[in-house]
Amino acid sequence: MKLLKLVPDDTNIRFLRWRVPFYAISVLLMAASLALVFTKGLNLGVDFIGGQMVRTTFTQSAEAPVAELREQIGALGYGEPIIQQFGKPNEVSIRMKLPAGAEDDPTLSDTMARRITATVRQQHPDARIDGVDSVSGKVSGELFRTGMTALIAAMIAISIYIWIRFEWQFGVGALFALVHDVVLTLGLFALTGMEFDLNIVAAILTLIGYSLNDTIVVYDRIRENLKKYRRMPMPELLDLSVNETLSRTIVTSLSLLITLVTLLILGPDVIFGFTAAITLGIFVGTYSSIYMAAPILIWLKVNPASFVPSESAVDKQEQAARARG
Repeated sequence: MKLLKLVPDDTNIRFLRWRVPFYAISVLLMAASLALVFTKGLNLGVDFIGGQMVRTTFTQSAEAPVAELREQIGALGYGEPIIQQFGKPNEVSIRMKLPAGAEDDPTLSDTMARRITATVRQQHPDARIDGVDSVSGKVSGELFRTGMTALIAAMIAISIYIWIRFEWQFGVGALFALVHDVVLTLGLFALTGMEFDLNIVAAILTLIGYSLNDTIVVYDRIRENLKKYRRMPMPELLDLSVNETLSRTIVTSLSLLITLVTLLILGPDVIFGFTAAITLGIFVGTYSSIYMAAPILIWLKVNPASFVPSESAVDKQEQAARARG
């Protein structure tokens, strides 16, 4: 029986033909994402800003009464609550800053949580409390710094590894591709207002690993072809390398997307942001391996001579001596 092949062996797509416009689009998307992050900001979860978060579902309503909740909880005297949809229209997260003195007296935050949940249940009999989270401001600040440090350290360590394994130009290309993937993911969360918590940091670290894996596969094939086809122009050689690894890339991406799309549709809302981040990461990670990591090698002057050992003066003298003998 003939095996099914998603990508024929003779596939020859000229990816690098469009490298300049795709690079321009990617740079514009990165700039737009950074602008959104710095202007609109990320919807940081309790993990990062500290406070109380109460997750509530209104089981008998199609949509949560956000305006009523804001007025009723605000009347408790703890300040203005931040109320946002959390998954479905009838699910919300109610976030409150910790009351003054809660760092020294934890009972104050517990009292606030009990009053909020009691008010919600009293005013809305169909309300179901799905969870109550509490994080101190000091701990949340440490979590945010640790999470961001982990992202930056991971990208730098990966670039150093690729630099040592290949050439410095490959390390620069891999780092740029990873920055591209992370920035676009942050832009998605800034645009949609989805909650950004430690789960999302874990998702970004996961997509960094996936993107790196795909990039290394492409880079390995590029290095092999640089040694094999010494007279082939770089754009053609890069196209050849990407096409030769395309089958593996598509099979891997499709396998992951089948699982991720199922989780997006049928999975619990508590991991929706995590799943959405990885799903986007599959697309941008695959894209960046082809249109970010590969074309930058041309502009960084990588060519077949990059992998030809340079002859020392001693080597040249020995060759000359052998020729005279």
